Amino acid sequence: MTDSLLKEILAQLGSGDIVPYLGPGVLHGVVDRDTGKPIPADSDSLILAMTGGRPMSPRLMYEFPRAAMHMENKKGRSFIERFLTQTYGGDNWSASPVHQWLAGLDLPYVIDSNRDTQLQRCYIDAGRRHTLVVGAARLAATPYRFDLYHFEDGKYRKVALEEVDSALPVLFKPLGTPLPKPGYVASDADFVDYITELMGGFAIPDWVKLLRKNKRYLFLGLRFNRDTERMVMSDMIYDAAEPAGWVLIDQPSDKERKVCERKNLQLIEADWSSLLALANPSATEVA
Repeated sequence: MTDSLLKEILAQLGSGDIVPYLGPGVLHGVVDRDTGKPIPADSDSLILAMTGGRPMSPRLMYEFPRAAMHMENKKGRSFIERFLTQTYGGDNWSASPVHQWLAGLDLPYVIDSNRDTQLQRCYIDAGRRHTLVVGAARLAATPYRFDLYHFEDGKYRKVALEEVDSALPVLFKPLGTPLPKPGYVASDADFVDYITELMGGFAIPDWVKLLRKNKRYLFLGLRFNRDTERMVMSDMIYDAAEPAGWVLIDQPSDKERKVCERKNLQLIEADWSSLLALANPSATEVA
């Protein structure tokens, strides 16, 4: 039953009506080419990377935004931005088969809630023209909570909303990226501002609001156990089709089942790697 449903999703994926929505789980298996250390992607590993391996109190270990807020208060905003840029800005991570596979599909719209550059670099290496939307928080000079970049001829160029070519594929990085200019939604204060503006309609460009209407979403590597990720997701998929798509979670919690039911998402009790295995059987391990 699960395999047949996954095959059905794969058959429809190229139509552009399905939007992949990537979470930390899809970075499983990505390692530093020199040391073999895994890329810090989930909340716990990010916190430990930020503190040099020292666990924080249980209250702060609950999720990364809370821990990042604590460190921001102690060491300043620049510490958080520097840490995330040092973590994700380099090009020494091993390649991820799932990102390579998705990039090869030439999809019109992908949401990547991770702060790494794997999918961006796939687009860049392929010379694929696209619009990059990067989530932003706590900006005083503009009513919007995003930065826009046009990629062409090997480089990104920042563009204004009225300059965007709405026909180009969209890569949306709601929580930020180090490329082409570091910017992140990371701490509790960031998320309070960003989610507030998401709800108010100021964190998603107008043409993307049109693009996303009646789309279905395919959640890969994202758990719904944490409030911030769940709240961002809820607003990102506003105006979705009915039903709104599929969530691949192996051994989901009761809370995750309730979230899927409430958001009209079909829960598939399997890991994202099951889908990749059907889509690309040769991609059995990370390069």
